[in-house]
Amino acid sequence: MAGKRLHHFLLGKVQGDLGNKPVPRDMKTALQGLFPEELQSLCKEIGQPAFRGRQLWQWLQVRHADGWDLMGNLPQALKQALSATCTPGPARLLKESGDPGGARKWLIGLDDGESIETVLIPARERNTVCVSTQVGCRMGCAFCASAKGGYARNLSEGEIVAQVQAVAAVLGRRPDNVVYMGMGEPFDNYDAVLKSVRILNHPDGLNIGARRITLSTSGVIPGIRRLAEEGLQVELSVSLHAANPELRRRLMPVENKYPMDALLDACADYTARTKRHITFEYTLIRGVNDARENAEQLAGRLRRFPCRVNLIPLSPVEEFEGAAPSRSAMEGFLRVLEKRGVEGTLRDSKGQHVDAACGQLRRRAHHT
Repeated sequence: MAGKRLHHFLLGKVQGDLGNKPVPRDMKTALQGLFPEELQSLCKEIGQPAFRGRQLWQWLQVRHADGWDLMGNLPQALKQALSATCTPGPARLLKESGDPGGARKWLIGLDDGESIETVLIPARERNTVCVSTQVGCRMGCAFCASAKGGYARNLSEGEIVAQVQAVAAVLGRRPDNVVYMGMGEPFDNYDAVLKSVRILNHPDGLNIGARRITLSTSGVIPGIRRLAEEGLQVELSVSLHAANPELRRRLMPVENKYPMDALLDACADYTARTKRHITFEYTLIRGVNDARENAEQLAGRLRRFPCRVNLIPLSPVEEFEGAAPSRSAMEGFLRVLEKRGVEGTLRDSKGQHVDAACGQLRRRAHHT
């Protein structure tokens, strides 16, 4: 009877509005996706005292435990009851690429046999974790590998949080920043993404400051408008990659559904409502969008509201024929923006040696 009550309780947690292809119904619930209060309710559902939920939270969110055998002060009866429908280890590190002192990438296995990729980017004294939000991606950007292997499903909030917890366990401490810039479109999986942000930001957990969390979107307008109402001080990054709608449509099919004019109106409303600047991501591709004229168009569109531009040299993707411009060409592009009053930064593309740079993460096969 307790097992049936537990299954009924969890069904509502897992089957929320996770978008197009939700987490499969027969998958176990990732406990990392539950708040302390939800864990307490879960324990009470199976006849255990509520304080066991707080203990569970400590094991999961503070000590980064990913196995029942690591949770020494929990009774065996509780662990057995939960194990039928729950898992503390939804994200298994299968393979690591990279160097201990540089960018590192992990192939992460999920309970249904799917896999995702997660990246650690060190910079001076800080570590940034780049997390995935979907298995694959539906957006189909021309120069991004994430959609090339197809789109399988959304990740649950627990699977998203578990990526950060897994990297924290490797580091031996919490990461300084989290960016939602891995596989998938975060606003195509809005509810799970926002819940994962609140869990990562929870003061009794990893307590990662909201301003150290960045949500990235290819331009999904409803997500931008919803985020403006959340009251969260997170950073918002919008991928633009062209200032001309026709060119952007060739690079980013999302332009067909969410046209640039409407997108920039939503961005202007967001900055007015939140008083926060948006960062626009612009991947520079030689002979495609790197001319002075492109820079002039970009500055003309963006200088109507406070923002900044991240210029990123194209990372190689085998399915896309293109190359990064020369360093001097990229610096010239940046100078045009700055002369027109738009703040910009020319970013280094880190992690290319392990296919971990912008646009290089992809769905890969693995055996469970």
